[in-house]
Amino acid sequence: MKIVSDRIAAVQAPIIPVVAALIRNNPGTISLGQGVVNYGPPAEAYDAIHHFQDTQSINKYQAVHGLPVLIQAIEQKLAQDNNLKASTANRVVVTAGGNMAFLNAVLAIADPGDEIILPTPYYFNQEMAIAMVNAKAVLVPCSPTYQLDLSAIERAITAKTRAIVTVSPNNPTGAVYSEESLRAVNTLCRDRGIYHISDEAYEYFLYDGAQHFSPASIPASEAYTISLYSLSKAYGFASWRIGYMVIPGGLFEAVCKIQDTNVICAAAISQVAATAAIKRGIDFCKPKIAALADVRGKVFDSLQTLKPQCEIFQAHGALYFFLKVDTALDAMTLCEKLIREHGVAVIPGSAFGIKDQCTLRISYGALDQDTVVAGVGRLVTGLKAILSA
Repeated sequence: MKIVSDRIAAVQAPIIPVVAALIRNNPGTISLGQGVVNYGPPAEAYDAIHHFQDTQSINKYQAVHGLPVLIQAIEQKLAQDNNLKASTANRVVVTAGGNMAFLNAVLAIADPGDEIILPTPYYFNQEMAIAMVNAKAVLVPCSPTYQLDLSAIERAITAKTRAIVTVSPNNPTGAVYSEESLRAVNTLCRDRGIYHISDEAYEYFLYDGAQHFSPASIPASEAYTISLYSLSKAYGFASWRIGYMVIPGGLFEAVCKIQDTNVICAAAISQVAATAAIKRGIDFCKPKIAALADVRGKVFDSLQTLKPQCEIFQAHGALYFFLKVDTALDAMTLCEKLIREHGVAVIPGSAFGIKDQCTLRISYGALDQDTVVAGVGRLVTGLKAILSA
């Protein structure tokens, strides 16, 4: 009997559970791996769920695309924070997290053999989703500072291309793409008749004066721009599984068909909590991210002591630093040694499509002032010991 489909067997294993298993087998390990924040949802979200039982009808299946009250709150947020007005031309769909939003998009627009362009390093779950639908991820390297290489992206477009994906602020590099480059990608998609999938999960995580730009705010871009958002980071909602997407009106029926088959609707209780969180708004997020910026500064200063054996890119967004390491070890082997021998976990850059050099993604989002010194101290000490051996 054939145990598993060839399609799924060919998909890379998700790296986060792999590293999590190593951490469990090495108690006391400090994780600089998973991209989570060190705070939870606002009090308003918890207060909202206390009233969940007051409306018995909410225990039944809800609208596939989301609770009306949450959609209204999202539309107000989009208008205020993203200069994006939702309408019948571009519809909001609430999803069970940002990953579901991406999978919805790929299933809606791509047939087997179609191509989707991923600037590399890419977010691994997106590459996995493309493979799962029998489409092809076309990998286009970014510049040495992890900015978009527009000429390379344009050269990668073929008759089979269905979309270009941008993730800004970026996972895994932390790079923030300029408005100019995002506009250029969006124009390229318009002119070539393909979609621009803009992942904006880290939209509020900006430092050093960096600015976020939403391509869907470009006039007349509604028909070919797909925007993806998540509450997991900014509102500490990781396990509550709420994201949303803004899609061309022409894709609404297809996306609802996909979501109804998969999950029917995002959990109603999480949607109620999300409504309260979004209404609380960016004022909840700002002090949390300001505190995280202090942690980020300490991490960056500590990493400087690894030069010249490690090249540290000073990113201006998200929760990550991406290190290039001068070693003959492959990235996964280096990660395993750091966990087993030095009690600190990071993510290998190979999971993000970097195969020709040893790179590591360091996440500082889960750190607070009490753990940053210990966690990064272990990393610096461990890398120095391994690289000098």
